[in-house]
Amino acid sequence: MGQRPLTVLDTQVWVWWTNDPDLIPPQLRGYLEVNEKHGLGVSVISCLEVARLAVAGRLVLPVAVEEWVTTALGYPHVALLDLTPAIAVASTRLPEPFHRDPADRIVVATAMALDASLATTDGKIRAYPHVRTVSY
Repeated sequence: MGQRPLTVLDTQVWVWWTNDPDLIPPQLRGYLEVNEKHGLGVSVISCLEVARLAVAGRLVLPVAVEEWVTTALGYPHVALLDLTPAIAVASTRLPEPFHRDPADRIVVATAMALDASLATTDGKIRAYPHVRTVSY
């Protein structure tokens, strides 16, 4: 995809979008269905999160994690977003208060750096005033 994504998916939303979109709240799912043609981005950190959750048995995937990631990144209009040095540094400098989870910090910093909306169901992130989240 040659353009920046309009929307960054957090890890949970990406997994649901790929495995079972009906798990996504209906208004958020509708937003994604209407706006996917403008681009959906997935941070590379989400690949690590999915792999860690699968290995720990906290996420059951229908296929091996390597195959799942490859397939999920191959969905139309989905782009893998790099973890750049600037995003890595920005994730450590998010205006407080924000929780300590490094993956969440990277996903939020990625959305902010790209001036993209963040699709998340995480209440802490949705309440964070410094990132634009998809309203639903």
